[in-house]
Amino acid sequence: MSKAAQRNVFGEPIQPCGYDPRTGFYRDGCCHVGPDDVGVHAVCVEVTSEFLAFSRDRGNDLATPRPEFGFPGLRPGDRWCLCAARWKEALEAGAAPRLVLRATHEAALEYADLADLKRHAIDLN
Repeated sequence: MSKAAQRNVFGEPIQPCGYDPRTGFYRDGCCHVGPDDVGVHAVCVEVTSEFLAFSRDRGNDLATPRPEFGFPGLRPGDRWCLCAARWKEALEAGAAPRLVLRATHEAALEYADLADLKRHAIDLN
């Protein structure tokens, strides 16, 4: 599927997630997914210190810069395309970060219910 044809959880064209830091598996600012993205980086989240600690405790330190991978490290308030399975794991542990539905890829629906995603959305009126 071309990036231009990718859809969010509402079936609309996916919106950008974040450019500072530049996110997405493809580092294009969007939560585009493709066959080489085995982690399904589909959920556009706004990270919190609680979530960063949760992720670190699960073996994925997202706060520490890794310049060798072009990764600046995340700070609370940054937007990031998170693996859908990690978001679901955080949800079940009570540590799920808020998310941007219009920037979350429809592939996230294979891991989490739309109702759960909506409860954590920051872009619903």
